Amino acid sequence: MTTGATTVKKSSETESDKKVDWIAEIRGLALMLLAVFAFHSFIAKPFYIPSESMMPNLLVGDRLVVSKYPYGWNWSSISFHLAPRGHWRLFGATPEYGDIVIPVHPYKDEDYIKRVVALPGDRIAVRNGQIILNGTPVEQKVEPALDLPLDANSRCDGFGFDDFRAVTSAGRRVCRVPVLRETLPNGATYLVIDHQNQELDNFPEITVPEDHVFVMGDNRDHSADSRELNNSRGLLGPVPLENIGGRAEFITFSLDGTTTLNPITWWTSLREGRAWSTLRPAIAERKGAPER
Repeated sequence: MTTGATTVKKSSETESDKKVDWIAEIRGLALMLLAVFAFHSFIAKPFYIPSESMMPNLLVGDRLVVSKYPYGWNWSSISFHLAPRGHWRLFGATPEYGDIVIPVHPYKDEDYIKRVVALPGDRIAVRNGQIILNGTPVEQKVEPALDLPLDANSRCDGFGFDDFRAVTSAGRRVCRVPVLRETLPNGATYLVIDHQNQELDNFPEITVPEDHVFVMGDNRDHSADSRELNNSRGLLGPVPLENIGGRAEFITFSLDGTTTLNPITWWTSLREGRAWSTLRPAIAERKGAPER
């Protein structure tokens, strides 16, 4: 009888040991989620390109890393826009010409991605598609047309009546777009698309206010940016620095739009040659560059 009682007691203790400590599990999960949230808010977060406004340098389907610390921290640094809007900045810094940044819409909790083309105190205008910065036209040079992917995410149909679909000598179908190389006063150089005359090709001169930057998309004819003053989809002028949520650093991978639940497509839908591409502009050597 004693032996049986001992066995029952040991069995009861074993079952008790196997019970899950749900409070500890939930606490551990909460701490893990908090750590991820903090990392996304203060160090870096992933970002997805949903539109063609930054072509040819960014394509729909690109996944990239945005760093949160280059310009300090503010309400827009906090992931998911959980922080209330405010004018505060911690360890604030000013972007450089050519930086690709993540501005938040002035009234909606929507993240945009644009390039900084004018800094606080600059005078900026746009005439016939060319930036006039502090009275000097920003250099633009015609370069050979660029072949971009033609796939489910890049349909080559956002160019008005122009048809840029082409076939390479190897028989590959591409989107062949005309490009210009634009170079800002600090030597930051990058490609832009400006292929048609449209309303935003002309913008009257303004002075960028203190603690603001003027941003534009690289696809100049299809970008709702600081030039857009009369449409709620645009950024309605220069962007306050507290509305800049980070800087785009590099592409991690890019998808062509054919990804499905089939794991094989997770690999076949990857675009070649885009992973780990830097998004920091190249710096061209310039002689006698104008000073601000």
